[in-house]
This record gives sequence, structure tokens and C-alpha cells, in this order.
Amino acid sequence: LTERNYTAITQHCWDYFVYLMRNVLTSELCEWKVISRPYSELQNCLEEWAERLNYSYPNALAEQVIFQSHHIYFHNCTLEHPVYFDPPEDVLLAMIIAPICLIPFLVTLVIWRSKDGKAQA
Repeated sequence: LTERNYTAITQHCWDYFVYLMRNVLTSELCEWKVISRPYSELQNCLEEWAERLNYSYPNALAEQVIFQSHHIYFHNCTLEHPVYFDPPEDVLLAMIIAPICLIPFLVTLVIWRSKDGKAQA
């Protein structure tokens, strides 16, 4: 019975979300400041009603509604500023050690070339 009630309520949450999204222009669908209110309202509606009905949250029905919102409204949104991650440890270690190992070689090369230059003079 609780699941049936929650299913009906998720439909009401969805309908209200669609109502809020009707004024959002296609060009604004990926702008968080524009879509944050409708999206938050959808999440809050799903979460509050689950709590009222003593139904676990997150749950499969709520996730389905959230996925549906992404599939219909936000499928073309990508990160404008990609998130950068640290390289793997072995790559990071190589990037640190390579310049350190080059320093003695370069110092030796400079000293050797400067002695070679004095010998010619």
C-alpha cells in the first residue's frame, strides 16, 4: 500500500517539476541558477513524501524520477570546466624524479663545457 501511495505521489512531484520547467528556455537547461529551484523542488518533494509515508529514501521510484528528469531535460549538459584529477602515483613520481635527475647532469655538462672553453683559449 505504501509503495502504491508513493508511486502516485512521485507522479505528482513529477507533474509539478514539469510545470516549473515549462518556462525554462532550452538554452537555459544547463544553467544551474535557472534549474536549481525546480530540481531541488523535485528532490525535496520525493524525499519529504518518502519520509511522511515512512518509505526509505533514496529508493528505486525516486531514482527513476530523477533519472527521467536527466534523460528528458539535462541529457545535453556537459561540464564547461572539466574537473581535473591528480595523475596516478607512478606518473606523478616520474614527473617529480625526472627533473631532479636532470639537474646533476646539466650541472656536469655546464662545468665540462666551461672547462672545454678555457682549454681552447
